[in-house]
Amino acid sequence: MYVIPYYNLYFYKKKVMNFIDELKWRGMINDITPGLEKKLELGVNSAYVGFDPTASSLHIGNLAPVMLLTHFQNCGHKPILLLGGATAMIGDPSGKSSERNLLDPDQVKSNLIAIKKQLSMFLDFESKDNAAEFVNNLDWMKKMNFNTFLRDIGKYITVNYMLSKDSVKNRMETGISFTEFSYQLIQAYDFLYLLNNKNCSIQIGGSDQWGNITSGIELIRKKQNKESFALTCPLLTKSDGSKFGKSEDGNVWLDPDRTSPYKFFQYWLNISDEDAEKCIKFFSILNRETILGIEKDHKQNPHLRILQNELAKEMTIRVHGKDSYLKVLEGSKILFGKNTKKELENISEKDFLMFFEGVPTFNISKDILNNKIEVLSLLTEESKVFNSKAELRRLLSSNAISLNKEKINTERFVTINDLINNKYLLFQKGKKNYIILKAE
Repeated sequence: MYVIPYYNLYFYKKKVMNFIDELKWRGMINDITPGLEKKLELGVNSAYVGFDPTASSLHIGNLAPVMLLTHFQNCGHKPILLLGGATAMIGDPSGKSSERNLLDPDQVKSNLIAIKKQLSMFLDFESKDNAAEFVNNLDWMKKMNFNTFLRDIGKYITVNYMLSKDSVKNRMETGISFTEFSYQLIQAYDFLYLLNNKNCSIQIGGSDQWGNITSGIELIRKKQNKESFALTCPLLTKSDGSKFGKSEDGNVWLDPDRTSPYKFFQYWLNISDEDAEKCIKFFSILNRETILGIEKDHKQNPHLRILQNELAKEMTIRVHGKDSYLKVLEGSKILFGKNTKKELENISEKDFLMFFEGVPTFNISKDILNNKIEVLSLLTEESKVFNSKAELRRLLSSNAISLNKEKINTERFVTINDLINNKYLLFQKGKKNYIILKAE
């Protein structure tokens, strides 16, 4: 079995200080305002990315702007993460074809706590020089009344200007409420507030946020005659044109209760070579030399999927921790390895269910296992896994059926001693088709 070589996982800030050059090499720039490169050359700067806690977890499609901030910090600058405690209750129309469902304050608060914890995995909040910082726009929006907002903010942005934004234009036929129409004004005010209170003159985001970000630049220019800057990254799509970060079951979440560490790992492991080459630059903090070395090794041995393995390893450790990553490797060995009956018997019920998530499961009575039962009857009469004994007998005779990772034949009887965690029987048809019998 091929062992992935150890690569030096240090932050590239030890060698690279030019943020823009690094992003260009990584393919992470979609739009950039004039003057930003020069601004960054003058010294340490602050930049922020905003996240509305509209769900209890981020998914990997949300990670592109997070990685922009990660690289920003690794190049010596200060990142700010704005959590939209106020804007989450309004709803951003960007990229949406219909009105969002409004969230209540308790939902937003709960989501905010969860997302804050996830974002902490990607940035350094303890650095002496450029520690990351959280802010919540509810802290300043709750102090502002409607009249003040209209006079001090709304006065500077024309309706014509707001109508020119894609987030609004794309909704004109289907309709957009005043609530969502006003979203860009609130985001613009966030930018102004952070400029005045955190000396933050740079906003970063995905390309779908360009309209909202530039509204902030316009507000700052008109109200205070000051310069501010923006940078966005492209919205990633896979080589087949489908949306990045989606699996057959929907979003790939960072929350292990919504997407298990094993499924999370498998998502990265199963992407194409083209996507892996793009994603390891986009989502890893490996330096240029290291990435080029991995790419070279992969091209020499493409069947080993070195790129995918290294990417899956780094992302799983980053999001779920080293212990979860080691469990994932254990699960892969059980699913795809040989002679693993012992390992199978020793794993916990939680890990067993994680590794075999989505496997067809049939319920049986545990009582039938108190006395031995022939496998033919168990898989046809008792569980209805197979329609006929003739079909099953043919598969058993051709050595195509396994129980708990051991080949079985027509003479095999099943007892309560075969149960994994005193509850499960794992049958396998061929190499990849698993079936679970749950005894209760």
